[in-house]
Amino acid sequence: MTLPHSPGNVGEPQPPQAMEVHRLELRQEEEQREQRQHSLHMGSSVRRRTFRSSEEEYQFNAADYALAAALALTASSETSWEAQLRRQTSTVELEERGQKRVGFGNDLERTDIAFLRTQWLLRQRQDRKALRRRTEEKIREAKELRELCSGRGPWFWIPLRSHAVWEHTTVLLTCTVKASPPPQVTWYKNDMQIDPRLFPAGKYRITNNYGLLTLEIRRCTMEDAATYTVKVKNTYGQASSFAKVLVRTYLGKDAGFDSEIFKRLMFGPSVEFTSVLKPVFAHEKEPFSLTCLFSEDVLDAEQNIQWFQDGRLMRSSGRRQIFYADRQASLKVSCAYKEDEGLYTVQVSSPFGAREQSSYVFVRDAAAEKPGAPGSPLNVLCLDVNRDCLILTWTPPSDTRGSPITGYSIERCQGESGQWVPCHEAPGRTCRCPIQGLITGQSYRFRVRAINKAGSGLPSKASEPVVMGDHEEARRKTEIPFDLGSKIMVSTDDSEDFVTIPSPPTNVHASEIREAYVVLGWEEPRPRGRALLTYSLEKSVIGSGTWEAISTETPVTSPRFALLDLEKGKSYVFRVRAMNQYGLSDPSEPSEPITLRGKPATLPPPARVQAFRDTQTSVSLTWEPVKEGPELLGYYIYSREAGSSEWQTVNNKPIQGNKFTVPGLKTGKEYEFCVRSVSEAGVGESSAATEPIRVKQALATPSAPYDFILLSCGKNEMVIGWKPPKRRGGGKILGYFLDQHDSEELDWHPVNQQPVPTQVCKVSNLREGHFYEFRARAANWAGVGELSAPSSLFECKEWTMPQPGPPYDVQAIEVRATSLMLKWEPPVYTGATPVTGYRVSFQEEGSGQWKPVTPDPISGTHLRISDLQPGKSYVFQVQAVNSAGPGQASMPTDPILLEDKPDAPEIKVGVDEEGFIYLAFEAPEAPDSSEFQWSKDYKGPLDPRRVKITEEANKSKVILTEPGLEDLGTYSVVVTDADDDISASHTLTEEELDKLKKLSHEIRNPVIKLISGWNVEILEQGEVRLWLELEKLSPAAELHLIFNQKEIFSSPNRKISFDREKGLVEVIIQNLSEDDKGSYTAQLQDGKAKNQITLALVDDDFDKLLRKADAKRRDWKRKQGPYFEEFLQWKVTEDCQVLLTCKVTNTKKETRFQWFFQKKEAPDGQYDPQTGAGLLCIEEPSKEDMGVYRAVVSDDRGEDDTILDLTGEALDAVFTELGRISILSATPLKIQGTEEGIRIFSKVKYYNVEYMKTTWFHKEKRLETGDRMRAGTTLDEIWLHILDPKDSDRGKYSLEISAGKEVRQLTTDLSGQAFDDAMAEHQRLKALAIIEKNRAKVVRGLPDVATIMEDKTLCLTCVISGDPAPEISWLKNDQPVTFLDRYHMEVRGSEVTITIERVNSEDSGRYGVFVKNKYGSETGQVTISVFKHGEEFKVLKTM
Repeated sequence: MTLPHSPGNVGEPQPPQAMEVHRLELRQEEEQREQRQHSLHMGSSVRRRTFRSSEEEYQFNAADYALAAALALTASSETSWEAQLRRQTSTVELEERGQKRVGFGNDLERTDIAFLRTQWLLRQRQDRKALRRRTEEKIREAKELRELCSGRGPWFWIPLRSHAVWEHTTVLLTCTVKASPPPQVTWYKNDMQIDPRLFPAGKYRITNNYGLLTLEIRRCTMEDAATYTVKVKNTYGQASSFAKVLVRTYLGKDAGFDSEIFKRLMFGPSVEFTSVLKPVFAHEKEPFSLTCLFSEDVLDAEQNIQWFQDGRLMRSSGRRQIFYADRQASLKVSCAYKEDEGLYTVQVSSPFGAREQSSYVFVRDAAAEKPGAPGSPLNVLCLDVNRDCLILTWTPPSDTRGSPITGYSIERCQGESGQWVPCHEAPGRTCRCPIQGLITGQSYRFRVRAINKAGSGLPSKASEPVVMGDHEEARRKTEIPFDLGSKIMVSTDDSEDFVTIPSPPTNVHASEIREAYVVLGWEEPRPRGRALLTYSLEKSVIGSGTWEAISTETPVTSPRFALLDLEKGKSYVFRVRAMNQYGLSDPSEPSEPITLRGKPATLPPPARVQAFRDTQTSVSLTWEPVKEGPELLGYYIYSREAGSSEWQTVNNKPIQGNKFTVPGLKTGKEYEFCVRSVSEAGVGESSAATEPIRVKQALATPSAPYDFILLSCGKNEMVIGWKPPKRRGGGKILGYFLDQHDSEELDWHPVNQQPVPTQVCKVSNLREGHFYEFRARAANWAGVGELSAPSSLFECKEWTMPQPGPPYDVQAIEVRATSLMLKWEPPVYTGATPVTGYRVSFQEEGSGQWKPVTPDPISGTHLRISDLQPGKSYVFQVQAVNSAGPGQASMPTDPILLEDKPDAPEIKVGVDEEGFIYLAFEAPEAPDSSEFQWSKDYKGPLDPRRVKITEEANKSKVILTEPGLEDLGTYSVVVTDADDDISASHTLTEEELDKLKKLSHEIRNPVIKLISGWNVEILEQGEVRLWLELEKLSPAAELHLIFNQKEIFSSPNRKISFDREKGLVEVIIQNLSEDDKGSYTAQLQDGKAKNQITLALVDDDFDKLLRKADAKRRDWKRKQGPYFEEFLQWKVTEDCQVLLTCKVTNTKKETRFQWFFQKKEAPDGQYDPQTGAGLLCIEEPSKEDMGVYRAVVSDDRGEDDTILDLTGEALDAVFTELGRISILSATPLKIQGTEEGIRIFSKVKYYNVEYMKTTWFHKEKRLETGDRMRAGTTLDEIWLHILDPKDSDRGKYSLEISAGKEVRQLTTDLSGQAFDDAMAEHQRLKALAIIEKNRAKVVRGLPDVATIMEDKTLCLTCVISGDPAPEISWLKNDQPVTFLDRYHMEVRGSEVTITIERVNSEDSGRYGVFVKNKYGSETGQVTISVFKHGEEFKVLKTM
């Protein structure tokens, strides 16, 4: 066998087999170089024979020389300088040829390629044969070597190592020896052979495990410091190795190897977890955190504390922060998403190996924006990203909120804009969709919403940003290193400058076929050229014989395209053309026929879903994984309480694997589970529900007992005690198996063959003066548990001390935030005199200082300790005291943490249905085999003569058979076999017992429960109903009704009914009269239950009831005909009208309706027979409308009326309401210029001087009416007139309007531009008024038409005005009248008269008087008609 050699042996001769391997490597290198060189020559020759036109003659350019140089540089890593020289020579020859390099496919090229492939296959076959021969030779050599090494002398592969240890510690000497056959081993101490039988038992332990030799020296003393030698020997030789052991005396914690400084420098602190990670149930978009505590400070926390999610290392990010401070590590997530769900693990480095804890984080769905909308999808991923398209996938949500998902909507965000816009509706219901029309070089993020019939759900978490680009471009580039760290980038595009019109694309195929779309893919043309390529697509239906171009919204730049408009059931073929700036290529070869697939089916549910108990709050699930379909994304789990029909989602992120532990369940409750498969097709059907499983601790073997203590010792016997296991395995401890070991012997011996049921065992047949150690195992129904560590050595020497031995089984129960109950067993060894008391001490964990709980010893074996500090851990011990003093202390308790336990079960006290007083305790977390141990005043079991104990599942009940003063005291209960403390107590006081006894008496002597006493009501026809309501009664219940000390029964006037099912007693009196006055008593009995209820109908109560019954009877009779359903009432409308309304019912066609006001019929009243509504509208209410209004309805069945008195207070209320509405209707103050001055006014809908008051203010000063200020109102306006305004009138004006309690104030500012505008308007109107006053006008006198007989004299007179006096002229048919002969005009002051003598028919026409002065003019007109003698008089119409 050739051993590995060091680098210093390079110059030494090498064995023949090494030379053979070296020659084989050289031959392989030569073959690889020849193959690369041949490929270079073939590429050059093929390109040289490519056909070219005269327009394509090219010379070698810089890119050609760069490619040749790059190929030459690839050989720089080869070891042979001859090969490098050959490669450089070949490259130079290639450059000198100066030939063109254009690649194309032809027959010669294919022949050459086939030849090269055949040559390569032949050489590969020859190499395999050579390799087989070489393997056979190596196997033969290995066999020979094994035979050669089968016998050899021993030698130490790893020798012994010296040790320095502290006194009373254990040292282990180890070494490794190689020998064949196995050698004989002998150990020596200072050259003296070690025989373990000559030393105390367990002092030395010698082992030989396949060449690994160990010597263990236990409890080292100073005598063990020596030189230890091990000698090994076989037939081929012998060898030895030695080591020294130094034993040092311990000098304290501040020095030597035990010092904290030394430990921290050498190993670092031993870090342990002091808290437990618990499952976290978070919600989407809300924060959550995980926190753990350590026992020591963690050095270099960033490196030594690591957080993992589902096995992936986590780092701090914008949404996740990792903290460490004050021995506390935290992981905080500011905004949770479903992707954050999973198993989180925290790991911390420690000198003895990494420590870790794990917890599952569940992320629940956020509240839906629309009720019933589904949860959000998750795991949105962008796949197959190209220049302008990609494939988007996601995982469906687990919770659809009762309605199946019908589709998905996709939103995108471009760049860092933060604006999400809808971009696509996913075809079908699958979780996969192609996205097209994207921009090259732009980044995108996507999110998805699920849709069902209730609407769209919340969006998913956004995908990671993706940048659209040409991912084929990276494949066309090659990075070649050379020299020391230098690189060159070579692209195939550099050699394709000559390409103009591209070649057709190749390999057109369907890269993805789905239910609603097909993704078509192809390879770019080769050569492709450097110009930008786009593609056009064509399709053809099989059998049609025609090709149809596929239209696209944007140019297709990627060798991918999704077709979304194909018809199902048809087969298509496709072809593609490439385009660039020079033109369009020929079409590619058609694709294979492509047909849309059917609707994808969801995966079947997993089979054999089984649930197993795990912990008090969790259940473990397993199932058979689904084997069908490669698209399995995981599993969703659902749970429900047994008996419920609604399934609850357990996880929102699919689980990988076929096992899961469901936490957060309620202890003691029964649950069912089911599992559903998740794929891109959606969430599958549910598996069969598991059998209901109760949440309990799973049964397991218990942990080891611990803390052994010697309770008593005789000459040849010992009494040993110990603490029970911390983990009892969820079942009852059936007993313990104890082993003993004499320190002078090698072996352990069992003490008992049958399990010891208690934690105390008496060990006999011991040897006095010997030292013994003990160990034990606990057993339950799951088997025998872990073996405990050996106890300390106990000397078998009879106890004779006067003080008592240690108490044992010290337990802390009823642990709360500030108190606990401590109890113990008295010592087995009492000493010289009886025990008189006990001394209890405590200390805070780690303090090392014991303090007494009470100043004096206590007499009992229990003590309630109070006033402790919450949140701290305490340790307790007990000493027995007799007349000789305090004895040995008990074994200290484990540290007890005081904390508030709001969910801790307590004892409930009450009275059951049979009237028994009970104390009940329920513990859902109790193991199945647990027992409830009751005691009174902590003095042992309860007296069976006074109590009866019944037990159900997880519940125990103590019933007091004959409650009395003897039963007063403190009742406590402890649940056995539980890992945690499950206990409680209750002190039954005399006051509480009296209340319970009273309640018990009521139950045993029941009274029929009264829900409602006697009630009196009047029915519709005036009958009087007396009734009372009781609890539900049995069919055997009896009723006796006593009236005035005499039992009465049903009669025509008194009808008595008794409904036992409803508990209703009813008496109906048809016509109440004086004979019905008196007391009514209902006597009831139902089994043992009785009750008696009395009603007194006498004096005023009876008189009032009689009057009301008569009125009700009369009202019913009134309603037999038409009657008023709604009586007369008034209402004020927004238009300040008063409406009087009423409504009639039970009418017919002949029914008559009349309105009356002051006993007179009001014709303005309205009545609608269809609705029965009556209406009387008062348009402008005033005092005249004051009076009594009456509406009457009648027919042959009868008459009814309703009256409304609108006088006095009623009238005041109407006008007050009118004023209130009017005030609210007042418009803002307006300013108006007038010819007299400036007017400020507000419009109202109504104004009443008596009920409405107005007050004007100017600059907060009240205005009074005077020469220049005039205020007034009309029915619809309130105004203030400022006459001859001046500058002092500028300022703020306010109007205060009041009506009753309603007050409103309006303001306006008469200053600045408002005042100037009003003044300008005032001046303008004033000037116009002057002009109007002095303008020439025809005031009066001329009629519109005048008729006269021929030969009569016509005289027309009119009055004119004007200053200066106007000019006057008359017109006839718009022509001036000449005053000659028969026409005369006379002016007397303001009267103007025209006289026409002897009128004839020619005088007929339209006449006008025209007056004019400098201020204006006006024309007055009259039409004259002249008729002849004997003609009929005709009245002409005014024109």
